Amino acid sequence: MDKIKVGLIGAGGYGGCGAIELLQNHPHAEITALIDTQEVGKPVSDLYPHLTGFCDLPLTDPADPDCPRDFHVVFFATPDGVGQKEAGSWLEKGVKVIDYSGDFRFNDPETYQGYAKRIGRSAGHASPELLPRSVYGLPELHREAIQHTDLVGNPGCFAVACNLGLAPAVRSGLIDPGSIICDAKTGVSGGGKTPAPGFHYPARYDSMNAYKISGHQHVYEIERQLSLLAGEDIRITFTPHVVPLCRGILVTSYAPLNDGQNIKTVEEAYRDFYAGDTFVRVFGPDKPQASVNVRGSNFCNISINIDDRTGRLIVVSLIDNLVKGQAGSAVQNMNIMFGLDETEGLLHPGMYP
Repeated sequence: MDKIKVGLIGAGGYGGCGAIELLQNHPHAEITALIDTQEVGKPVSDLYPHLTGFCDLPLTDPADPDCPRDFHVVFFATPDGVGQKEAGSWLEKGVKVIDYSGDFRFNDPETYQGYAKRIGRSAGHASPELLPRSVYGLPELHREAIQHTDLVGNPGCFAVACNLGLAPAVRSGLIDPGSIICDAKTGVSGGGKTPAPGFHYPARYDSMNAYKISGHQHVYEIERQLSLLAGEDIRITFTPHVVPLCRGILVTSYAPLNDGQNIKTVEEAYRDFYAGDTFVRVFGPDKPQASVNVRGSNFCNISINIDDRTGRLIVVSLIDNLVKGQAGSAVQNMNIMFGLDETEGLLHPGMYP
């Protein structure tokens, strides 16, 4: 195959911009169309001037008969509800689909409906027949399945950090899974490009707050993935916070250690679990991590700690919500789906400071 032809739907948002940033340097892929219903006709570099000279393609209306359609893969950088209505027509043409939203993170209509209720959607899935062929797009947990599918549901950003931080502990039986707490912090860009009063500069500067307490939609996929790893039903306590930061997620997870575990056995289990995963880096208590260490990168940094006084494991996991939590995971999934080295276009350090 020549270069992978990518169609990017929802190209004008932050998720679309992130994909453009990564794909314009990808050695085996090229963006052949930027599709959106807003700012139609404008070069994307008018919206994001830093792309000038790198990507100056115009935004094309999906209904435009001249819009290119000879893609190998389509990215849906769109809100919930869009991909489930449109993915089928692309799949019928032999085009692979990677969806950023929660539309294809679950494999059956019943499980999807549980998630849909959390985001206030009462209607059933628009394409339930596609759900059994979809794969949850977290490569570190589902790499083999991603290799053999043409439909991937990209994970939510909080779910990436939580699942990667807890997966080794749950799979290896290091902890009691009945009492997991995830305390999560996210930057403002996690709210997307559309302005909202709560994300207005005066509301966000020098201020932080918890939100969607006991009701965040990513909890559903976190619990599902951890339950699959554990072989039993798991429920977690999850509280997200928005902090005065542009990009980045930090999740501190707490769980009681099982008898016989110590920092050495825990660190060994984590390093063994992620031995073949380029984008997950494990650090011991002597090397605390910060969000700046992963900013602009596809890495997840995991810091392992133990509170000997309470017998709890403390795992700090950090990602860039716009890269590993969104566009980076999408490109990583694309690489796997097309049989490429999954690091293609992604293997670079973060931006410091």
